[in-house]
Amino acid sequence: MRISETCCKELKLDASRVLLAQGTLRPDLIESASKLANTSGTASTIKTHHNDTALVRRLRDQGSIIEPLKDYHKDEVRALGMDLGLPKHLVWRQPFPGPGLAIRILCARKPYLPENCDKIGKDISDVVTSINTSVKSTLLPCRSVGVQGDCRSYRSLVGLSCSSTNPNWSELLKIAREIPKKNHSVNRIVYVFGSELKESVIKTITPTVLSKECTNQLRAADDIVNQTLIKYDLIRKMSQVPVILFPCDFGVKGSRAIAVRTFITNDFMTGVPATPGKEMPSDALSEIVSRILKEVPGVSRVCYDLTSKPPATTEWE
Repeated sequence: MRISETCCKELKLDASRVLLAQGTLRPDLIESASKLANTSGTASTIKTHHNDTALVRRLRDQGSIIEPLKDYHKDEVRALGMDLGLPKHLVWRQPFPGPGLAIRILCARKPYLPENCDKIGKDISDVVTSINTSVKSTLLPCRSVGVQGDCRSYRSLVGLSCSSTNPNWSELLKIAREIPKKNHSVNRIVYVFGSELKESVIKTITPTVLSKECTNQLRAADDIVNQTLIKYDLIRKMSQVPVILFPCDFGVKGSRAIAVRTFITNDFMTGVPATPGKEMPSDALSEIVSRILKEVPGVSRVCYDLTSKPPATTEWE
């Protein structure tokens, strides 16, 4: 609010006549239990959106906000853009997070691990080996946001790895579906490219804040992913592809990791990851992994998000 007041003063505007225009979409209102979408008043808040805060709701009640897209889902907005004759490269670009790209940096000053992390790590390993003995599971010292029922959850990450350079993605996706069912302390599973992880629990991170170093790492990785999506004509085939920087060092002191979250959905309320070798070409994925490791300093591992929504959300935060 102070920023808007300062801008009004600098531009010599009458604050009482200024309107806020924003691109609120229907899923934003549903997930934040706004009365615009929750007429019964019984829905739970899954997450708070920057465009549906208490301040925004107050301005909305005052008639000071214009939200022309609030009744539309993302796929409908794209259809509207095509009907309006907007350039295809604008209509089909990957959605940029409203709060800014930095929302995809998972910040932490110390590892996040449940008190009984060693037991959880063993329990998850038992689940994994009951499905495929060649796959290794590792509890990671970070957490991400998910959704269970109508409620928001913060739960642990699990990394899967194997010695094969050509993993069985169908098996990995099956494992990713089973782990959250058997252990509710986990809501997101990733495949970790590179050599097989030996530990059942990783307990170290690189402290991570919104620094220039971190934002530069994420910008570079995000640019590589988007260049590759364009090169392989995947922009229209992927509903959204968040790229995340998270603080797990995977045993390399001072390093961080990048996760690629391909997401396919009709309404963004539920969805699935793109299967490598099918919706996500193997060559494209290999190019993303090799380029990030080669071109982005300080990144020791690249991961591929295997989780459906639910239990994980589209974004990690």
